[in-house]
Amino acid sequence: MKLDILAIGAHPDDVELSCGATLAKEVSKGKKVGIIDLTRGELGTRGTADTRDEEAFNAAKILGVHSRINMRFADGFFVNDKTHQLDIIKMIRYYQPEIIICNAIDDRHIDHPKGSQLVSDACFLSGLKKIETFYSDEEQPQEPWRPKVVYHYIQWKDIQPDVVVDVTGFMEKKVESVLAYKTQFFDPNSQEPETPISSKNFTDSVEYRARNLGRLIGVEHAEGYTVERFVAVDSLFDLK
Repeated sequence: MKLDILAIGAHPDDVELSCGATLAKEVSKGKKVGIIDLTRGELGTRGTADTRDEEAFNAAKILGVHSRINMRFADGFFVNDKTHQLDIIKMIRYYQPEIIICNAIDDRHIDHPKGSQLVSDACFLSGLKKIETFYSDEEQPQEPWRPKVVYHYIQWKDIQPDVVVDVTGFMEKKVESVLAYKTQFFDPNSQEPETPISSKNFTDSVEYRARNLGRLIGVEHAEGYTVERFVAVDSLFDLK
């Protein structure tokens, strides 16, 4: 399946929290969008891996993405090594995305920068023709593929973005997809232990962080990204 955008997160809900509105906007414009979760979030304090699977499925339906899979890497313990890189390379070559969006380059949770670097390295290696991979039980090796650009979304830490996307009109769908993770976020009736992301302040931050970025570029809501190379435009008039 050829995708326009492939969004990758270390845990189910990373993508929704960080670039959900961007994905919903691109889906509304007819772009084919997919999500890959590296782990099932099985070390999460609240809920279980099974509940996260169900929540991720429901969130994907809300966003309208065309594909969502889970790599089932070990939550908290996956590493950026050859084995994991090859697993990601296979998926990049299978989906052939023009754009990949992945975890923050630096963050509170150790899996986020690990996932960020793993995906970034795999994107480069995926373009090397002497690395041979096979998807599933196919007999022919996959063709090399390298996305045109890799963007990193912003998570817990307030990293200064290089690119800011106007997502006005798509925050409601983003918030709905986030709240599909019922076990993870604020619920005054929950008997689960409190975590850094289960507070009302955190849930509210999904809205107010997007509103603040929007304020800075003169729109209602926005999502920010860092990029690994210079952002190039054909004309200064392409910049808002």
